[in-house]
This record gives sequence, structure tokens and C-alpha cells, in this order.
Amino acid sequence: MSEWEKNVRKVEPYTPGEQPDFTDMIKLNTNENPYPPSPGVIQALKETAADSLRLYPDPAASELVKALAGYHNVDPDQVFVGVGSDDVLAMSFLAFFNSKKPVLFPDITYSFYDVWAELFRIPYHRPRLDDNFRIRKTDYFQENGGIIFPNPNAPTGLEMDLKEIEEILVHNRDVVVIIDEAYVDFGASSALPLVSRFDNLLIVRTFSKSRCLAGLRIGYAIGSPGLIRYLNDVKYSFNSYTMSRTAIAAGAAAVRDQNYFEDTCAKIIDTREWAKQELRKLGFLFPDSRTNFIFATHPSCPAEQLFSELRKAHIFVRHFPQERIRDYLRITIGTRTQMEALFAFLQTYNRTIRQ
Repeated sequence: MSEWEKNVRKVEPYTPGEQPDFTDMIKLNTNENPYPPSPGVIQALKETAADSLRLYPDPAASELVKALAGYHNVDPDQVFVGVGSDDVLAMSFLAFFNSKKPVLFPDITYSFYDVWAELFRIPYHRPRLDDNFRIRKTDYFQENGGIIFPNPNAPTGLEMDLKEIEEILVHNRDVVVIIDEAYVDFGASSALPLVSRFDNLLIVRTFSKSRCLAGLRIGYAIGSPGLIRYLNDVKYSFNSYTMSRTAIAAGAAAVRDQNYFEDTCAKIIDTREWAKQELRKLGFLFPDSRTNFIFATHPSCPAEQLFSELRKAHIFVRHFPQERIRDYLRITIGTRTQMEALFAFLQTYNRTIRQ
């Protein structure tokens, strides 16, 4: 090892979903929205003057912040925006998880959490989900330095009841509790009503799923003015201009296009429920997802083998090789046409493995 390497901060990085590039592919591996951005977003992109790009963007992203505050009926000083929810979450780890006590998050959850904890030298503990992949609220009643989990959880797709979230908050008034609501718009209940009662609750969301804007990287948080102030202090300590002019304009337009947003989410939910029926017919088992994906396993077909065969057909889903979930595939909900193509393949493959 070179001398300079002794002082390198080493960490095992997060592994993002594969981004294949085939003209005939069916991409169901990264939970992107299968539909294009709203008409308002397209118009906002067209109206962004090229000459304006020589100027720095508004560091406060005021247009987007005000749009989100109005949509959620909160004050602008309760909204924080960043470059995707990953940016918002990373800054939240830096800002709020600084005690010597371990931060708590599930053993099966968004795999970036432990990466940030390792990177920022934050102690952590991962309570085990129960045998049905559900979070046990009592695991979060123990002493800790903060709590974070998605609701619905990923990659399981399961929603935690708001009454249980409230109980976790009641037992943890002295630490920050972060609820990652990346998938909440697909039929789950938001914890936003609890923000007015718990000044230590931070809700984090993304435009990458329900708003059809994964490529623009927009995320945001809602919480008490105190939490948002501390987040802004962290942001302005290393990059004042996190949001581009294009992202601010497009994000605000996406928030204003409420009808398109609702229609798109409804189509995905409808396709998801139909897909559940089709998977059951083929013998798959899965938790009852409230997201834009289904976490499925088949009793007679190893997930890794099916993942490989799907990939050969340019149908991309996500496989996690870790303990407890290596026999599952996470299948993003695509358009009805994309899902029909997936099921046509699965029906043929199912007949093959039964022979």
C-alpha cells in the first residue's frame, strides 16, 4: 500500500441499478416511471433560455420551494430541495446523525443507508425485519442516535401503518426520525400530517418515481423550520448551487401539473394490481406492494437463474444477492405493454421449467 493510501477514506460504495442501452429492451430494474414528464415540464424545458445558463441558479431554489410548499400546504421555511433524494438524505445524515449512539434502520432496506453511515463514520444498527418482511416498531424503541426507514419500505414494497410510525416518534422525541417516502404516491399513506406535531420528524421525497423526472435529479424534504435551517447550513457549507436552473423550472412545472401526476400514478397502480394477479397465476409469491414495483419469488425457480434468462431476452429486473432476499426479484411496474411482454416471457419460461 502506498503511503498516501493510509489516509484515504475507504468505503464500499452503493451499487446503482444497471443502465443498459438496447433499442429493444424492457427496463424494469430501477423503479423509474415508464411515462414521459408532464406537458408542463416539457414546456418549461423549452422556455429555458440558453443564454440564462451562463448565470448561476437561485441558490434557494425559491420557485421550486414555493411550489412544493403550496402543494403540501406548509410554509416555505419547512421545505428543503436537493439534487435527488439521495442528495437530501446524504446531507441529512451529515446534519442530524452525529451522536455516538447507533442510527437505526432495517436490515433489508435501501442499501445506500449503510454506505452513508460508513462514509461519514456514523455508528449504526440494523434491526431485523420479521419473517414477513415487516418493520417491528418495538425494535425502534431502544436508545439510538437517530432513525431512518422508507415507507413503503424498499425493496419489499410494504407499508407501515401511520399509527405505528407515530408510536416510534413518541418513543424517540430526542433524536431525528427520517421517513423516506420515495414511493408513497403509489397508494400508501404519508406521514406528513405528523410533521406539525413532531419537530424532529423529517419527510424525504423524490421526483424520480411518481413525477417522471429521474433524469433531472430532484428531491426534497419537509420538516420543522429548525430541521430545514440545519439542512441549509450543511448545504451552504459545501455547495450553494445544488439545483440547476433547468431542474428548478421543470420541478416547479411538475408540481403544478397535478392532473397529469394523478393520472400517471393511477395508471401505475392499476397496472401493478393487474400484474399481481398475473404473477399469482404463474405461481409467484410476493409481499403486498404499495409502490411502483413488486418484490417476487418463485418456489421452483431460483431468482438468479430467472434474472439471467430475463437479461438474455433484454428484459431487465433487479436481483439482490444478499442473505434473506437472494431468491427474490424486484420488478418495476412498466407500461401495460411492457408488462404484457414480461408475462409472455414468464409464461413460456414457466412451461419450460415444468417439463
